[in-house]
Amino acid sequence: MPTRIVSPAPLREVPREGLELIKAFEGIPDGDPSTVNIDAYLDPVGIWTIGWGHAIPYKGEFLRGAQNKAIARALYPGGITRAQAEALLRADLIDTSAAVLRLVAVPLNDGAFGALVSFAFNVGTGALGKSTLLRLLNAGDRAGAAQQFLAWDKGRINGVLQPLPGLTRRRRAERAMFLGENWRAAGGVVAVSRGAKRAGGARDDSPGPQTPGSSRLQPEAPSRAVKPRARTRTPTVPQTPAPAKHPKPRTRR
Repeated sequence: MPTRIVSPAPLREVPREGLELIKAFEGIPDGDPSTVNIDAYLDPVGIWTIGWGHAIPYKGEFLRGAQNKAIARALYPGGITRAQAEALLRADLIDTSAAVLRLVAVPLNDGAFGALVSFAFNVGTGALGKSTLLRLLNAGDRAGAAQQFLAWDKGRINGVLQPLPGLTRRRRAERAMFLGENWRAAGGVVAVSRGAKRAGGARDDSPGPQTPGSSRLQPEAPSRAVKPRARTRTPTVPQTPAPAKHPKPRTRR
């Protein structure tokens, strides 16, 4: 019986502007501002994270709980540089980019592709696959698809779905990029000087300007919640990472 050859998933590099949008809203909080490099921090749902929203995997799941601080720091001794943080982010985006290319049946320019990768990275590729946004886009209704970005601005706070200002800004920015407009102006993004070490930063899902990752779950309607994105596993030493098996998706707030 002949061996079946499976074609690899298509690859397309995330455009620089798409990467910058993701960085702007993910933020790069530092778990220990007293050190030179960027250290792991505990996000608001109790998951250890480092760099631009990279959830730290440990034994097949995301590392959780303040009691595991020593483990989180041991996995990244000395922290990571901004260049390493970007390498982690790019590795995390590989699967997301491939999924967007697989799901979308119409041509995408760089702006539309970058916006969809940012969106899928935030809400999960499974959610994108089931979304009205994707259905309208594949049907040729780009204007309708663009408006659907704005529907995904809710997160759970104490178990209750409600719009979050940070998510609203991110969705506006993604919609603007999708349409070829000024995403920074639409999302209220203020430029940060290159190389600056940030002790905190507004993220896509933060109710306040320095609350990273407070709620990564955005429903299309209040009655239905979608699963979060699955993160790419990384080596325990923060070198240039390669995509590998996903741990279980993190529980959104």
